[in-house]
Amino acid sequence: PEISLRVFGKSCRAASVVSAVSCHTKEYATRDGQCCPMCQEGTVVQRDCTAYSGTRCRSCELGTFMNQLNGLSNCFPCNTCDTGHGLFVKRNCTPKTDTVCDVLNGYHCKDLIESNGCSLAEKHSQCEAGQRIKEPGTSRSDIVCEDCQPGFFSKDGVNCTAWKTCSNTQIKVRGSSTSDVVCGRTSSQHYFVFLPFLLCSVAFTSLVTG
Repeated sequence: PEISLRVFGKSCRAASVVSAVSCHTKEYATRDGQCCPMCQEGTVVQRDCTAYSGTRCRSCELGTFMNQLNGLSNCFPCNTCDTGHGLFVKRNCTPKTDTVCDVLNGYHCKDLIESNGCSLAEKHSQCEAGQRIKEPGTSRSDIVCEDCQPGFFSKDGVNCTAWKTCSNTQIKVRGSSTSDVVCGRTSSQHYFVFLPFLLCSVAFTSLVTG
């Protein structure tokens, strides 16, 4: 118990020393309370400085990066661009910079990073039947849909088309926002069209038999 208390006391004193150390802008505080020069971008600390030597730094390994002056012992992992979620690699990761992702066709970015990178993408919406595309989707914005005006219809949700005009006939099926007008003749109209033909046929038959 006595040893444990002594160790705990040393840990507390060490922590208070580190937090109390005030280093220059390009220096970092070590665990024993010293101020050491920071490592440059693309590198991290391999060994703290001593009274006789400066900070020893090591380069970031493949798949990691460091984009700032630092006193860290590990580089940051590079971001991945998941094609299954609509992203592709716009710029590869380097020891000094992270991967930059952008969006595939048919997707738009939901979370921009530094205005030219994207960490989250979403598929463009699809307009429903009875609507048209008012504004096409881009890599930064979703599709904007708009309802078809009266007298127009859309089956696929892309463009609105004017209803068919039924000339010299009657409307058999009225149009809607999702279907066109269907033109057709009524049964009485068919009868009056057929009657003259029938009379001519009877007259011709009478002449032949007579």
